[in-house]
Amino acid sequence: MSLITEGNVRGGSVFKEISADDEDNQTTEIESLCMNCYQNGLTRFLLTKIPFFKEIIVSSFSCPNCSWSNTEIQSAGRIQDQGIIYTLKVKSKQDMNREIVKVDSATTRIPELDFEIPPYTQKGSLSTIEGLLDRAVAGLKQDQPLRKVSVPEVAEKIDGFIDELNKLKDGEREFTLIIDDPSGNSFVENPFAPQKDESLSISHYKRTPQQDAQLGIKAEEEDEEEEKPSNDIDSMRNEVLTFNTNCPECNAPASTNMKLVKSGGATEELGTRITLHITDVSDMSRDLLKSETCSILIPELEFELGMAAVGGKFTTLEGLLKDIKDLIVSKNPFTCGDSSTSDRTEKLKLFGQKIDQIMAGEMDVHIVLDDPAGNSYLQNVYAPDPDPEMTTEKYTRTFEQNEDLGLNDMKTEDYQ
Repeated sequence: MSLITEGNVRGGSVFKEISADDEDNQTTEIESLCMNCYQNGLTRFLLTKIPFFKEIIVSSFSCPNCSWSNTEIQSAGRIQDQGIIYTLKVKSKQDMNREIVKVDSATTRIPELDFEIPPYTQKGSLSTIEGLLDRAVAGLKQDQPLRKVSVPEVAEKIDGFIDELNKLKDGEREFTLIIDDPSGNSFVENPFAPQKDESLSISHYKRTPQQDAQLGIKAEEEDEEEEKPSNDIDSMRNEVLTFNTNCPECNAPASTNMKLVKSGGATEELGTRITLHITDVSDMSRDLLKSETCSILIPELEFELGMAAVGGKFTTLEGLLKDIKDLIVSKNPFTCGDSSTSDRTEKLKLFGQKIDQIMAGEMDVHIVLDDPAGNSYLQNVYAPDPDPEMTTEKYTRTFEQNEDLGLNDMKTEDYQ
């Protein structure tokens, strides 16, 4: 860590789009105090935008006097609406190369070793699983010479634990890596994208008031202070708002009508799985309601997108496919800059082209909307007759699906 003092600031504008082709100097350099030798060193800041992660700040400090250096990353974007948990089954040496974005607020756990890195004990980093383990080992080794003198029995146990971490790093045994980030800004790479990663599971959750406080999110005001905005919103729900605008096709004067609607509804007794066989480009205009609990599958592409990945929305089938393409191809942070590889970029580019073919009606595929809460919908254009290309199936949720929906711990008996 370096202490920033008054110095010269050169080059670099704030939060420029990241690009490997940008030859401009994007870094900001600040003369700063080295906390190792207490002489002046240099801190370089890169304020950049990665679409999936919003804004980030990458900093690197180096001291020419004692050769000490330090790098870190921190999120400069907004805190996400929900926390996120990544659970990865590390099964091979190749998994060690998975790239990870771990922010300050994330907790890292390896259950097999009963090992945990609590939040705010490390600075954020952009690394790999191997790099994360190396950093943990380096932290444990830091005070070992002193421990061997003062508390040799503790030092011996730590040496044994370091050996266990090195075995994991060398791929000698499988283990589970869990990253729990209440800010929602950490990320674990899926090297098989856009296909589903069978070793990686992702779940979202609502933060506790304690986690909100740790993240510095302002607590809600007292009830009386909330009444006024609540009344304003209630009155808006009863109004249809009209805005003057221009037609997007011919640019003639037109008006847009808008009504404030809040989605909401009970979790259905059964889950719903809707399967549509796309046979014509006209299918793209079908209305579609996707809840946050709905996952999307395209079997012909071996593609699956988990719940909450693109959020809940009311759109058309074409609009949903565009969102999927943007998320997987355009907004994937590992397809740009130094993190990208030619194979990965080409693979995702090919996936984007297939999505374009589906939207143009040139590819025979099935779209599956699987919603365990039963709150998603796809328009039947043959109504009231059955749709020959669409099937709707009701099913009993699994224990895991009920767990994701928070239903297993919900008690409704004798509720007053």
